[in-house]
Amino acid sequence: LDDVSVAIYPGEFVAIVGLSGAGKTTFLRAVNRLIEISSGEIFFAGRSVTRATPAELRRMRRDIGMVFQNFNLVKRLTVLQNVLAGRVGYHPTWRVLLGLFPKEDVAIAMKALERVQLADKAYVRADQLSGGQQQRIAVARALAQEPRLILADEPVASLDPVTAEVIMDDLRRINRELGITVLVNLHFVD
Repeated sequence: LDDVSVAIYPGEFVAIVGLSGAGKTTFLRAVNRLIEISSGEIFFAGRSVTRATPAELRRMRRDIGMVFQNFNLVKRLTVLQNVLAGRVGYHPTWRVLLGLFPKEDVAIAMKALERVQLADKAYVRADQLSGGQQQRIAVARALAQEPRLILADEPVASLDPVTAEVIMDDLRRINRELGITVLVNLHFVD
């Protein structure tokens, strides 16, 4: 990426469309500093991402949900356990390792599953669901963070057109109903 300047405002739904290798993923990963940029500055909610200390960056990332192309689920865990992973930034490591999430977190995770129409699959292992359902789990996991921004890195690239439309509809509805800013990378305009 070179000489990129963009402002994305709260509540917007922004799509970056381009060919493979164009820098879409690099751009998205730079926003939450999953990769370091060599020059320039990135701001989120008025704070510098590029100059944030590790503790500040952890707090910022709680407000930035990420949906990956390859889902990044733990297949042997249940759907609910995967969605609860969106809450790990709010608890000490020992509590997360023991799987001790408060009832409030379970309620947040279940509400996120309801938003993507998968609450009935909460106790099913993630590997028993279709690719489209697994991607909806990933959307619910990001939503469980209660983010201000969702970054979706080609969330429909490996899905059939009908399922892709369901995922995009979910993201658009979340954006509209909850006012969460969504930044999504896509290969195709349609």
